[in-house]
Amino acid sequence: MYESFYGLGSKPFQLNPDPSFYFASKQHRRAMAYLEYGLNQNEGFIVVTGEVGAGKTTIVRGLLNDLDSGKVVAAQLVSTQLDAEDTLRMVAAAFGVGGRNLGKSETLLALEAFLVDVTRQGKRCLLIVDEAQNLTPRAVEELRMLSNFQFGTQALLQSFLIGQPEFRKIMQSPQMQQLRQRVIAACHIGPMDQDETQAYIEHRLKCAGSKGSPRFDAGAFEALFEASGGVPRRINAHCDRLLLAGFLNGKSEFARGDVEEVARELREETQAGADAAPPAAHPQLTDSGILDIDLSRVALDGSTADQAARAIADLKSGQSEQRLIRLERSMFRLERSNAAILSLLQQLVDAVRVKH
Repeated sequence: MYESFYGLGSKPFQLNPDPSFYFASKQHRRAMAYLEYGLNQNEGFIVVTGEVGAGKTTIVRGLLNDLDSGKVVAAQLVSTQLDAEDTLRMVAAAFGVGGRNLGKSETLLALEAFLVDVTRQGKRCLLIVDEAQNLTPRAVEELRMLSNFQFGTQALLQSFLIGQPEFRKIMQSPQMQQLRQRVIAACHIGPMDQDETQAYIEHRLKCAGSKGSPRFDAGAFEALFEASGGVPRRINAHCDRLLLAGFLNGKSEFARGDVEEVARELREETQAGADAAPPAAHPQLTDSGILDIDLSRVALDGSTADQAARAIADLKSGQSEQRLIRLERSMFRLERSNAAILSLLQQLVDAVRVKH
């Protein structure tokens, strides 16, 4: 929308991960080194964690783009809270193996046969699991069991686990001891410092074809760091809104005040007026741990009430969606059971025909 106004060839601060805009901060270089080291080891697990928007997915996509497809067969899985069997089926599907009607044993055999075949071709298999913090303990155990697959002395599958900071706590739990023993290396991506934040912004503008416009003074860079905390996705959100505001106002040079105004607008949008509620209306926990809200002291205007109604409707919709997902899983299990029963009946009929 504003690219032509600033003379840019593309949008510099889009929120979707784009490897072509990859910025090698100190922590990102460290994480990439861990991933490359893991590739050379060709076994076990590499764990990379970081805040939401820290650039984990961008690093992984950049790594995938550089992989030699003639040597590495890679599959990526964005995890959800599935049980172990569904996770196994999704891993198989990511490699193009198996089918919906296969049971666990058949899926394991098909997956192992695929991994062995790839290894015989002189290649190796890499599984990248994103949003690993959503994995259930049983699903993690299933992934660990897959790491046991071997062809001679060579591991058939290597896995990268990419997740948010809470995955580090999950990894420290007692039930994850066996998985920890398979982890070759682990690293955490934190926010960038102020100098790197400025370098990041300048880098993305350059990648987008900037010839000097837009321009930020020192105060603007400082304010952008303060508003974003040095997290790449937050930086993108603030810069994108800043450039849009500049385009609408015919402005291509920005100072601290411009950034602070945009940051205030973004806070107001995300908080949805929460700061306007009187302190007495804030919920408190009772001694028994029950949430206590004095509704008689809560004042809502028409707009806030409408927003609350929409939020409740969204929650109900989400619950309905979860119920549909559980129902679909139940149907899958019923379908597998029916297929097994039909197979047994067919074997019985065949046996009777042979006798007669």
